[in-house]
Order: sequence, then C-alpha cells, then structure tokens
Amino acid sequence: MTGWDEDGDGVLRLPSGRLVRGRGLRRAMPTGHPPHFGIYLQGAPPPEFGWDSRWVRWPDFWLPRDRPYTAEVLTEALRRADGERVEIACTGGVGRTGTALACLAVLDGVPPGEAVAFVRRHFHRHAVETPWQKRFVQRFGG
Repeated sequence: MTGWDEDGDGVLRLPSGRLVRGRGLRRAMPTGHPPHFGIYLQGAPPPEFGWDSRWVRWPDFWLPRDRPYTAEVLTEALRRADGERVEIACTGGVGRTGTALACLAVLDGVPPGEAVAFVRRHFHRHAVETPWQKRFVQRFGG
C-alpha cells in the first residue's frame, strides 16, 4: 500500500498499478503523506526535503545531462513505487516531470511510441513539452 490518494491531482497510475506523484515545485507541497523517495529534475541542486531523494541535472525545456544516470534513477523509482510513495518533480511539473513519467511508463511496459499519449491522458494533457523530450521518450526503451 502506497498511502497516496489515488484520485488526487498529479498521481499517475502505471499499467502495473504502481502510483507515482508528479508535481511542480513552485506549488505548495500537497497535503497528506510525504513521499518516501523523490526525484527532482532541476538545472541546479534542489533543497533538502527530509526524505530519500535523487537530483537529476535537467535544465528547463531540455533533456537530462546524464542519460545513463537518469535511466538508473527512474528504474529505482519504479522499483520503489512497488510499496513506497514516490514523487517526481520539476519546477512546473509538466515538461520534465511528464517526460520522466513517460519514461517510467516505458519501463512499466508501455510501448515507447505510446508513452507520451499515455502520460498526457492519465497525468497532464500538456506533459512532455518539447519535440526533443518526446524523442527522448521514444528512444528511451531502445
């Protein structure tokens, strides 16, 4: 049991049933249970949150600087989401967060060519904001 509000804003249910919260750091922390694990997609290191976290150097509107590390961290997030509360966040909670969630969907079995549509349908209709982010997801599974 994850403890997330399954119907809450920003919670993506992956095909396996795992739940992952996506959010924007510019908004207030949602009420309820804090995450056990967070991935923060920022150009500069985020503040300390008080729970286990990973920073992925990822400038706004671009792609992660270290792609193998990004894949490693997202794989860890998927594994941990099978029983822990996991969140992924960037400043706005749409582009980088949506891209990372689409990559998680690929890891969870969604075909790479369908992952962006999956996240737009189940998380945020504007997720994955740039053409290169969309290509990143499509190539993530390969």
